[in-house]
Amino acid sequence: SCQTQPKEDYSWIKKGLDAASAQLQLTAEEISSTNMLPRSIRTGYDMNFLCRQLERDSLTFKDSLRAQPTADQLGKRRLCSVYDWTSGFYPGSLWYAYELTGNDTLKTWAIQYTNLLNPVRYYTGTHDLGFMVNCSYGNAERLAPNDTIAAVMKETADNLCGRFNDSIAAIRSWDFGTWNFPVIIDNMMNLELLFAATRLSGDSTFYKVAVSHVDRTMKEQYRPDGSCYHVVDYSMKDGSVRNRHTAQGYAHESAWSRGQAWGIYGLTLCYRETGDRKYLDQALKAVRFMFNHKNTPEDLVFYWDMDAPNIPNDYRDASAAACIASALYEISTVDVPEPQTYKAYADRIMESLASPTYRAELGTNGNFLLMHCVGSIPHNGEIDVPLNYADYYFLEALKRKRDIEQKGSKGC
Repeated sequence: SCQTQPKEDYSWIKKGLDAASAQLQLTAEEISSTNMLPRSIRTGYDMNFLCRQLERDSLTFKDSLRAQPTADQLGKRRLCSVYDWTSGFYPGSLWYAYELTGNDTLKTWAIQYTNLLNPVRYYTGTHDLGFMVNCSYGNAERLAPNDTIAAVMKETADNLCGRFNDSIAAIRSWDFGTWNFPVIIDNMMNLELLFAATRLSGDSTFYKVAVSHVDRTMKEQYRPDGSCYHVVDYSMKDGSVRNRHTAQGYAHESAWSRGQAWGIYGLTLCYRETGDRKYLDQALKAVRFMFNHKNTPEDLVFYWDMDAPNIPNDYRDASAAACIASALYEISTVDVPEPQTYKAYADRIMESLASPTYRAELGTNGNFLLMHCVGSIPHNGEIDVPLNYADYYFLEALKRKRDIEQKGSKGC
């Protein structure tokens, strides 16, 4: 019975939420006049950041070098524009913190920073519109809906569908480099915007594009062991696969951990939206790969790549762990054998992330919540730093855990 079950210690949830709320408010106050959003902290020369500037802002190489951090900027907060692929995570974090606390000050800040992203509705230069708009406006639609929010989401979804190719049956990711038609596993996360647009508009086009994309991804991007490639490059001529690569992982045949996280989460949301069991089955296979891997650490905060060369003395990626934890909480609520196993995995990850090893003290870490994340080691970009998407998925996981616990207590 409920009375005889041992009570779990949930003190780490309150501590994590209290810290997150305080950190988010400090950041909101400190950057309110910049019209920019927090992304990470600066740690030195960042080739990935330089390349993105060249690609998106049409800067010269010399201009990009000037934009690199000076000595007095090192260790300070790194801001990004609304057109950065991570721009939606900070507003989304504010929405989750408001939802979890009921603090109206957080809601006010969430509205302000979400509204900053309004110009993104006209932007067609990225596949990451789901990250940018669904994490911000999507959460606003849940918690404070209005007609403007719905219009922004539908317009942005239209632009995302504009990157869909019928012969390849997928959404194009990058517009740079020597690729022909690259599709990255990250793109699975952006499908959530298309499903949301279907509900808001009643237009099944968004749904059909999302399903086509996930089906092609499952067929071409996943290995037999349940792991996935980061990039599949398709031929524009006949839709065939030109090559399979891992751009941000250790090697083409390695398992880049955040890529595995994107895939697990994306497949889970596709199962939620379609009810098609094949997506859940593939997600579970990917979960088994991660937790049965010989290099899975005891605290379940994964190394940046499961095949990284210096394990056990290699970098961890709290962003991958937080994303997987959020997906696992959702998986634990659907029809799977032994659902408590998935919840237990998620709880262990979250307890680790909420510990002093990964959760920063108030006023430190650029006011980001989590430490020890990895952007892209091959590009020397954002290594062992906080990342705004790690904080976002940590808060989302807290929200999902709270919902599970509240539902369980009502059942008693």
